[in-house]
Amino acid sequence: MTMPDVGFDNLFLVSAIALLVPLVLGLVPRLRVPSVVVEILVGVLLGPTGLGWVEVDEVVAVLAVLGLGFLLFLAGLETDVRSLDGPTLRPAALGYVVTAVLGLAVGLGLQAAGWVRSGLLVAVALSATSLGLVVPVLKDAGVERAPVGRLTVAGATVADVAAVVLLSLLFSATGSTGATAALLSAFAVLAVVVAVAVRRAGRSMRLGDVLLRLQDTTAQVRVRAAVVLLLGFVALAARFGIETILGAFVAGAVVATVDRDAASHPHLRTKLEAIGYGFLVPVFFVSSGIRLDLRGLLTDPAATLRVPVLLLALLVVRGVPALLYRRSLDGPRTLAAGLLQATSLPFLVAATQIGVATGAMSSVTAAALVSAGVLSVLLFPAAALGLLTRGVSPAAGPAGTSRAPGASPSARTG
Repeated sequence: MTMPDVGFDNLFLVSAIALLVPLVLGLVPRLRVPSVVVEILVGVLLGPTGLGWVEVDEVVAVLAVLGLGFLLFLAGLETDVRSLDGPTLRPAALGYVVTAVLGLAVGLGLQAAGWVRSGLLVAVALSATSLGLVVPVLKDAGVERAPVGRLTVAGATVADVAAVVLLSLLFSATGSTGATAALLSAFAVLAVVVAVAVRRAGRSMRLGDVLLRLQDTTAQVRVRAAVVLLLGFVALAARFGIETILGAFVAGAVVATVDRDAASHPHLRTKLEAIGYGFLVPVFFVSSGIRLDLRGLLTDPAATLRVPVLLLALLVVRGVPALLYRRSLDGPRTLAAGLLQATSLPFLVAATQIGVATGAMSSVTAAALVSAGVLSVLLFPAAALGLLTRGVSPAAGPAGTSRAPGASPSARTG
């Protein structure tokens, strides 16, 4: 059997970047920057826009697609529907309605000004929150179980789910929104059927014994089952003409739903995160930086102006709805919730790539949106953490939870 004639030079460089970035950040703990930001920036520096040392060839492109799928799969895996009770779900859902209205107004305004091709796509792109970057900040402040933590997580969860669904509904390959809605409904029913079938199969004592025996051997049977679900839902989404990111997200949500009792397999999610965050997801982010048209953005002053405008738009579209939490939170915590909800990057990267691929967004606008997302990750969580820990001793969080001095947000990219 002959190996296909492919090169691995670019993949080696991308993997080396993925390794060195967290190592360097670990050596400088005072530099509180999520690794996803640095991965994108180094990709820009070493890619065609910068030094031209690395490019996205066929091997890197395929693994980047898998990385995007795994990123959305892990985001679905983190979705905890049980945390969305009445007191948190109502303001979160109403907040997303406000987000949708504000986002549409901003998007259509930018389209009328000739800055973007599709105001609707910009509105959807601005409507998500990076839950994987928000939760570590809440944990660092010791408020993840406090009202500000519960409300912020609920708002981010609703926003992430709705943004993924809307992106698939409005920018799928089927063309017709009505047809896409029907396909989405059928896809949702199928997901429920699969979830019920998997849960019932898991109750079989015989099958349970086999899973228990093989889960930590070279078979890694639970990991393989999760990967089969991921690829199965992605393949089905593609067959349905729906964006594959929805299939990946649903697969993660299905695993999260059927895998509530992890007492017999406590390391499954760690193993899945190792595959994703340890290999595939960094390839996606580094390659996104390599593809970023930063040169076109910087050579046009009018295009460069889009970055602060889009950053302000992100703050308005996702931050203003936090005012709905004023009944439960004081001023500083409301402001902190708004800043955290306006923190977004992974979904912006995914949405802009889909927009460029479908012709709904130019590469320059995509670069401006991603740049605004990078700035949101650099600025908003740090400001929110300062608000949440103001007047709190470094040895204890606001709720009396212990907190190590100098603790920094996790570098998780989801």
